[in-house]
Amino acid sequence: MNILILSVGTRNKIVQYFKNELGSEGKVIATDSSALAPALYDADKHYIVPRITEDNYLDIILNICRENDVHGVLSLIDPELSLLAKYKQNFLDIGVTPIISNYETVELCFDKYVMYEFLIKNNIQTVKSYIDKEKFYQDIDKGIINYPVFVKPVRGSASLNINKVYNKEEIDLLFEQHDNLIIQEFMDGKEYGADCYIDMLSGEPVAIFTKEKIKMRAGETDKAVSVKDDQLFDLIKDVISKIGFKGIIDIDIFEVNNEYYISEVNPRFGGGYPHAYEVGVNIPKMIIENLQGKNNKEQVKDFEENVYMMKYNEVKIR
Repeated sequence: MNILILSVGTRNKIVQYFKNELGSEGKVIATDSSALAPALYDADKHYIVPRITEDNYLDIILNICRENDVHGVLSLIDPELSLLAKYKQNFLDIGVTPIISNYETVELCFDKYVMYEFLIKNNIQTVKSYIDKEKFYQDIDKGIINYPVFVKPVRGSASLNINKVYNKEEIDLLFEQHDNLIIQEFMDGKEYGADCYIDMLSGEPVAIFTKEKIKMRAGETDKAVSVKDDQLFDLIKDVISKIGFKGIIDIDIFEVNNEYYISEVNPRFGGGYPHAYEVGVNIPKMIIENLQGKNNKEQVKDFEENVYMMKYNEVKIR
């Protein structure tokens, strides 16, 4: 049982967790476009590959799968998820299972406004969002929304190019400088994250880990504490059932005035997943079980509350 993890970057813990779960029964192969991606060197074997935008990228990854008898493949970066989902059949044809939702679901996650419309249509509370700034200005005048707001790319990730904006002049300037922007309500409340696994065989959510975020850094959870709330679990299950995910997802949620609001959904491991693993939410093991043709048992609330995660830096020398 060999697993290929693409674009590993600095996600050393993910590589280590898969190695722990495979033990002597298989190998972890890792790729990245940079030889200075530290997580490469925690894998059993690694490859330096072109950027995902190169024409021959997919063929190179498929060849790595063939050469290494790979059974499952996943990626740790957003742009590559669409590629994996789009060419899922190419992998299945050579006996490799991509751990990813279907292409339409992945694309839904990456267009913030389309996701907003979907959630509203399905009666799921979410953050007010606008791509038409004139409509936004009308709602400002009506008192439906107020400054400050966030302006960000519709298809952005990793908290890049996010601006907290306090007036019309700033919004007009940003819309002049950039295309495809979205205006989102500033949620003045607590922020939560959920690490989830939807069984690839049964389609049922078998793991949901929830945490309150204490500190963020570069778009990832830096410090957090594990929490349990039935209202939050019910909301997450509702989102999962209505969108139809498979595999790993990471959900960002706000709580304002005792109400939860979905912010974003990412169909991959979140940056704070090590918190979940360390309290027993073992998604790598669940992935391996699925690759072996076994359904996973539900473990949705099977973790300890009030356990803190604190990230710190390590050094890799080569």
